[in-house]
This record gives sequence, structure tokens and C-alpha cells, in this order.
Amino acid sequence: MTAKPTDTPLRTQEEITARVKALESLLIEKGVMTTAAVDRLAEVYENEVGPQLGAKVVAKAWTDPEFKARLLEDASAACRELGVGGLQGEEMVAVENTDDVHHVIVCTLCSCYPWPVLGLPPNWYKAPPFRARIVREPRKVLAEDFGLPLPDSVEIRVWDSSSELRYWVLPQRPAGSEHLSEDELAALVTRDSMIGVGTAKPVVTQAARG
Repeated sequence: MTAKPTDTPLRTQEEITARVKALESLLIEKGVMTTAAVDRLAEVYENEVGPQLGAKVVAKAWTDPEFKARLLEDASAACRELGVGGLQGEEMVAVENTDDVHHVIVCTLCSCYPWPVLGLPPNWYKAPPFRARIVREPRKVLAEDFGLPLPDSVEIRVWDSSSELRYWVLPQRPAGSEHLSEDELAALVTRDSMIGVGTAKPVVTQAARG
């Protein structure tokens, strides 16, 4: 897989990790935070907030047309029906990918992002090159940076999230998934598919498994 040009270089990632650890140690030393608080925060974003919750919402929309309609009408309210919501997700809009239209999410000003359904934004989402290029040449960026070539017949719409309104994508349901349960469907939903730079995972058939 070709590395994304907007990915943070390994050395830079190591420097950021070191700085975060140093800041964490300083905050604990000064009594601003406790080790337990840091561990709890990490636990929240690993298990309680993140792409797995967005995947749960998507799977529900794929199997329940009435819920899907509510989701597209008011994403924040529909997500709350499933216990999904909170900070950075007060006002969310879900946009649906179809055979004719493909949606992509960006925040051109900073890195506004729907945390309750997607967790914390990836490094490339926050990087200036992605934020600038996806608006100017989305078809090229999707094809070259993310391995997602789209035919010219498909319209690409780029949505600019802000602190007041955060968008995310309802990806298309994979072909051949009609027999799958909601839990099995949720396992096919990726973070990138909910940003619009990828698609849901394909269904692996018994023949393909060998």
C-alpha cells in the first residue's frame, strides 16, 4: 500500500509521542491530573467513543429503513437513540453515499470531527496538505492517496465540518451482505468509509475463504 503523503513521518510521530508523555508526566507531577484520570481518558476513547460506535450506527441504518430516515434527517438525535453522543457531536449531519454520489469530509480550518462516532481524528485528517488538496482535487486525492478511484460518472461532494456542524458519511452497504447480522455488518464498517476516503469492507464468501 502506498503511504499517504499527508501521513506524519515516523520520526515526527516518535517526537510527538515523547512530548505527550512528558506533558502527561508534568500534569501528574503538578497535580493537575492523576494517573487514574489519564488511564480513564484512554479507556473512553478506546472502548466507549470511536469508530466502533459509528459502525454500530451505520449497521443499524443499513438494516432499519425508518432509523436510516431519522439518521439522515437528524444524525445527532438518531445517534442518541443508540446511546451515542456527547462532546464534539452535539450537531452532526450524516450524508449518504450512493451509486451516483460520493461524499468526503474535511475541516479546512482545523480538525473539527464527530468524535462520538469516529473517535479522535487521524493525523492525515489534520494535516494541511489533505485539508487543502481534498477541496481542490478530490478525485485525484482519493485515487492517489487513498487507493479509491471513482468513475467520472460519480459526483464527489466535499463537506467542510466546523465547530458548529460536523459531518460524517453513511457508506454504501456492501453487496452480498443481506444475510449478515447487525454485529457482522458493523465489522465491515471502517473509519475511512465514514470519512469518505474509503469504502466498507467487502463480504468475504465461503468460496473466497477457500
